[in-house]
Amino acid sequence: MGKQEDKEKVLEKFSRFVNAGNVAAMNIVGLGIVEARREGAWVWDADGTKYLDCFSSAGSFNVGRRNPEIIKALKNAIEELDLGIFLFPSRPKAELAEKLAEITPGDLSCTTYGTGGGEANDCAIKLARGYTQRPKIVATEKGYHGHVGFSLSAIGREHYRDPFGPLMPDFEHVPFGDIEAAEAVVDDTTAAVILEPIQGEGGINVAPYDYIKGLRKLCDERGALLIIDEIQTGFGRTGKMFCSEHYEVAPDIMTVAKSLGGALYPISATITTPKINTFWESHPFIHLSTFGGSDIGCRVALAVIDFIEKNGLAENAARMGEKLLNGLGALKDKHPGVFEEVRGKGLMIGLKYVRDDHGMLMSMNLAKEGVIAIFTANEPSVMRLMPPLIIGEEEVELILNAMDKAMAKIED
Repeated sequence: MGKQEDKEKVLEKFSRFVNAGNVAAMNIVGLGIVEARREGAWVWDADGTKYLDCFSSAGSFNVGRRNPEIIKALKNAIEELDLGIFLFPSRPKAELAEKLAEITPGDLSCTTYGTGGGEANDCAIKLARGYTQRPKIVATEKGYHGHVGFSLSAIGREHYRDPFGPLMPDFEHVPFGDIEAAEAVVDDTTAAVILEPIQGEGGINVAPYDYIKGLRKLCDERGALLIIDEIQTGFGRTGKMFCSEHYEVAPDIMTVAKSLGGALYPISATITTPKINTFWESHPFIHLSTFGGSDIGCRVALAVIDFIEKNGLAENAARMGEKLLNGLGALKDKHPGVFEEVRGKGLMIGLKYVRDDHGMLMSMNLAKEGVIAIFTANEPSVMRLMPPLIIGEEEVELILNAMDKAMAKIED
């Protein structure tokens, strides 16, 4: 069976048994890819075509795909461990929590484990309500926090929420970046404000410095907790280990996931302060996750953090991000009819196109140039560029050259 024939067979099975709409949508935007070989910043389609991955599963592949050091850690863990019983303490669980306490800002030092970002945010919201004994959660328009339980209610787009109503009560959404709007709704019934410091799915919207500072002050004054969702922005993505460090703000609760698993093993964490963690201490079995913080997952996560630190991936993200942003700025001037704004931090970059349909056209044209990039679901006129943090100048030049050619095709 040839490569193309095998690819078509996989697509037919996926359509029949998993999600035909997914296949149709990806085909429409020129990304009808069946992932086969994966290595570093690259992925190969089942038909043999090679692509530079600038999506990274929304920032899940910070250390690259099939990173040899992370594979080694996974293999070593499998040799001696299994998932572990979620009720019992273990060395891997304790050591990862200790490491997270070391690298996260402020007094964040107590971890509750999960398997994915939605679960981590679900846990954070439950903890905020349980600790404060208040009902209201304030989230942001275009915010994205996952598709389960409480986190679904926090998403700032009706498209994701409306089919599943009625949802959790007492959620309010305010414009992102507008401190006055937050001041108008945060009151003595508010348990927490939850937001991403850079909205990923919402279109790479970067929070103003004074906005995050203002939210910290507002929460302190009114007795609410500040939850910062670092699921896409964490672990070096924006040029610092955590994006909140750019704002010199420590949240009361931080959620992390995606790249913590090294693209090999799912794990997430909800990290809080000792004071807030007293709620779990008095209710030790009120929130459980059978596979959250598995012993194997914790070993993998420790290897991921070690790789990020010893290889300076946050610093590399800052350097390569600056180079990419400068290059994209030059392309903006060269192709003014295609896109109008470049924004982001580190290697979390958004391109705001002149027209909504440019996002689809650019995905198609970039795929023809060997680059995977996908426009954001909440803001289709914005494409996000989130390549693995291991990329160098050669890969940045490849992205810029592909962008130049793709934009020229739209102008023709």
